[in-house]
Amino acid sequence: MTITEAEATTIGTPAERRATRGAWWVVFKQEAVELWVGGRAINLLILYSLLLGLMTFLLATNTELNLIPPKEMVFLTLLNTISFGVFIGMIVGADGISGERERGTLEVLLLTPASRRQLILGKLLASLTPWPAAFLISLPALIVVSQGDEVIGQALFLGATIGTALAIAFAGFGLLVSTWSNANKTSMFICLIVWLLLFMLTQLPGEVQKGDFGYFVQRINPMQATSEFMEKVLVNNRTFWERDEYLRSSVIAVVLVLFLLFVIAAPRLRLDAGRARRLRARWGSLSGMTLTVFLLFVLGAGPAMSLGRQLFQAEGWNLKVSLEETFLEVKTGDEVNFDTLLENNGSEDSPPVIMALNIIKLSGDVVDPEDWSPERTQHVDFVPAADQIRHSWTIEAILKGDYMVYLVAVPEPGEKASSHPISSPGLHLTVGAFQRLNPEGVLPVVIAVPLGVTLALLVLVRLRLRRLGQGVADASEDDDRVT
Repeated sequence: MTITEAEATTIGTPAERRATRGAWWVVFKQEAVELWVGGRAINLLILYSLLLGLMTFLLATNTELNLIPPKEMVFLTLLNTISFGVFIGMIVGADGISGERERGTLEVLLLTPASRRQLILGKLLASLTPWPAAFLISLPALIVVSQGDEVIGQALFLGATIGTALAIAFAGFGLLVSTWSNANKTSMFICLIVWLLLFMLTQLPGEVQKGDFGYFVQRINPMQATSEFMEKVLVNNRTFWERDEYLRSSVIAVVLVLFLLFVIAAPRLRLDAGRARRLRARWGSLSGMTLTVFLLFVLGAGPAMSLGRQLFQAEGWNLKVSLEETFLEVKTGDEVNFDTLLENNGSEDSPPVIMALNIIKLSGDVVDPEDWSPERTQHVDFVPAADQIRHSWTIEAILKGDYMVYLVAVPEPGEKASSHPISSPGLHLTVGAFQRLNPEGVLPVVIAVPLGVTLALLVLVRLRLRRLGQGVADASEDDDRVT
């Protein structure tokens, strides 16, 4: 942000010193004007709107992508919106302080009576302004791909809340890097490396993402944790509280970044970021602190280890699993609900039983049951003798085709013993394709959104030129008066 000497003097007069608590608002307004009227933010949003329109049109026309149900398309569109929106905020934040150092305007800014924290707060709020704009631009695309599905309300709520939290974390991180960097290219390079590292972790093979290490990576990476959470809630119909541990990394990232930014970095903001040795020491401390916090988080968020119980195989119980339905025909995106009966036809109570649901495709690709069912296992303490227990199951029809759904009851074995699983009859599930999106109906959205953003850019450019012209005219009048 460029502040003239006249503005600095105005802020520093005795009459204005009592109002220095609102200096962050002055910084915010000036930064926001330069960001939007200058065209940096709007140019990035034009690029985003074009990419978003292209993706929406492909979802409506491509045969393979049309197999994706509306919930999946809403999830993909929302994930791209959050990813691009927070990326813009991080890049803008990375230019906040190091850019001022390179342009030689930081000295005038530091001479104002505003506190260092107010300067940082104003710049942080300005770097967050592209996120609401990116979210609003995505609304037409989200409405189109949802095809009237009720998931749209839930998606907008999650996108607004989680996206805002990530925007604060990444914009604050960019600004934090900028305060500790003398060169603008250094802060930009560090932010891009961190972004690429987080993105590369999401591209690990599926086998690597399973197990303790895979879940550790998913929890500490805010972007991947957010993706996992939204997919389970929006696509797989899980509740918020079933996967709330995936949101903890985002909350910790926000708290940690704001603490480092306003408690550590802001009071020490100065004209020179310091020598390379001190800079390396700061980044070493930051890395160590971050790693320690994440390790404590993952260890605390992991499942508690419980003591094993000695269970001995009982005699006299006889389990049987039955289905009330044997054939169902649905469309992709439909929610299938059915019940099972776990019967004990013996004379004694059964041991604890684990009910597991599985899905196989009768021909074609292998099915991942986790994508189809929000709850694949249910536990039963015991089944009383000559009694039965009813269980309810939910399946989300993801892709068209013929599938076989079946349940397996696994009694807990005794110590150093095995157990004999009991299988149910199969539920033949035939899934038909849902009605495809109408490309002709999507095309107006694809064209109108980028066109509207471009028109906004032209208006801002015209306002900027008018502002510059007014400044030149005022300068000419001042010269005439002096002459």
